[in-house]
Amino acid sequence: MTTILVYLVILTALTPPVGAYMYRVYTSERIGRFEGVVYRLIGVDPMVEQTWRRYAACTLWFSAIGTVLLYVLMRVQGHLPLNPVGLGAVNQYVAFNTATSFATNTNWQAYGGETTMTYLTQMLGLTFQNFVSAAVGMAVLVALIRGFVRSRTQDLGNFWRDTVRGVVYILLPLAVIVAVVLITQGVVQTFSGSAAAHGIQGFDQTIARGPVASQIAIKQLGTNGGGFFNVNSAHPFEGAGPLGNFVELLSILLIPAALCYMFGKMVGNIRQGWAIFAAMMVLFIAGLWLTVPYEHTSSQAMRTAGISAAAPNLEGKELRYGTDQSSLWAVATTDASNGSVNSMHDSYKANSMIAPMFNLGVGEVIWGGVGSGLYGMLFYVIIAVFIGGLMVGRTPEYLGKKIGAREVKLSAIAVLVPLLVVLAFTAVAVVIPAGLDARLNAGPHGFSEILYAFLSMGNNNGSAFAGLTASGPFYAVGGGIVMLIVRFVPMLAALALAGSLAKEGTVPVTAGTLPTDKPLFVGLLDGVVVIIGALTFFPALALGAIVEGLSKRLW
Repeated sequence: MTTILVYLVILTALTPPVGAYMYRVYTSERIGRFEGVVYRLIGVDPMVEQTWRRYAACTLWFSAIGTVLLYVLMRVQGHLPLNPVGLGAVNQYVAFNTATSFATNTNWQAYGGETTMTYLTQMLGLTFQNFVSAAVGMAVLVALIRGFVRSRTQDLGNFWRDTVRGVVYILLPLAVIVAVVLITQGVVQTFSGSAAAHGIQGFDQTIARGPVASQIAIKQLGTNGGGFFNVNSAHPFEGAGPLGNFVELLSILLIPAALCYMFGKMVGNIRQGWAIFAAMMVLFIAGLWLTVPYEHTSSQAMRTAGISAAAPNLEGKELRYGTDQSSLWAVATTDASNGSVNSMHDSYKANSMIAPMFNLGVGEVIWGGVGSGLYGMLFYVIIAVFIGGLMVGRTPEYLGKKIGAREVKLSAIAVLVPLLVVLAFTAVAVVIPAGLDARLNAGPHGFSEILYAFLSMGNNNGSAFAGLTASGPFYAVGGGIVMLIVRFVPMLAALALAGSLAKEGTVPVTAGTLPTDKPLFVGLLDGVVVIIGALTFFPALALGAIVEGLSKRLW
């Protein structure tokens, strides 16, 4: 528990300085020398303001071109350099799934990294998308914030300028720092091929390695999550030791938390940013409270084998980290749109997985992805403000803007479409052979494997429950479609919302205005998130994790 408390304190302490720095990055009028070179290379004028439709068009075209290029790279990687172990082309279905996964900041992996992707594909394709997909999410958030700040205008900034600045001034410097730290902790970074070793049990081993640290740094900072190795950060060459593990954990939530402070700075009221930060922190701690204690006790199978009930559940966990850091990671990675793991979620006790699955279900707005998490939470904020306005009997307002029917409809679409997509694809998967045959287990646990897969892909997370073979056509193609829908429908809704708000004038604060920077509103916001999530996914959880827990008498 000490590790978790230290983690929460450090995360909170780093939020203001990192958030203030990002505020300066996105509000500075000065064009730096290096970013100026980038603008000239891509042929854009960073000073030209864009409407929400133009901003959205740039977002879609940039993401579409990146997806196609990544797909082609994977299909021809066998003929390209930096392939020391001679890997061939990636299967067409897996290539489609992976291209959409990384371009949408999901990083769901239907493949084993060290046995599927060449060094060139890992660096030029996957790591590049780790940077730009994260930067796109932050750019859309900044555009939405400008919609709250600006008045009587259609201009929301410039997509290219916001995206380039996110990469050059935020993600790249932080990734360099984290990568250097991880190298000192044992994460490998080499262009050499696999290493041969003679094991202590008397047989030869082939140990995969490669340019790992550079990818791991940005996979965590950009809430991407896609690992170099098949077992992700549970691999000692990727997860490093306890200190490296802690640094990776901190990197997962660093930018999402700091964006709350940046939001407060940009809207001219830091208390508003802290209010959203508090709402996220309360739900985060609640998830830890539901997960950590259960993993401190043995499972039913362990007790049947004669192991004490007080023994921790270490199945599927890295022993160097123990249950606390593993449980903290499981909650953090599903709160953020990250998806990396340092333990196997399939081995957690049934009721321990309720919180991570709920975190996915509400759209990963408890911190969430870089940019996407905060604009996702702002949709919930607007719904909460609308409900609060009805309670006090006046037109809902937020940050000086009236919240009308258009704003509420856009927010409802952004919140509900991902939830409905997840449930629809899960329903199809449990009635067709292609969906059922991919399970490792039958019964409630097998249902959880399927539900978790679509929760993960359907909320741009990428973490895996394990036990499900997701490389077949149904999950690869269907999952790719899911990831595209749930990435770009809320993103377009956020930009449309920004355009609607920017055209409005501001209204003065009066005695009847609902305060949105007070504990009462924080409670209302959390209540809206929990109620929507519970109404949507409680029946599904009841068929999986809850009934499994009850059947094993873990309650």
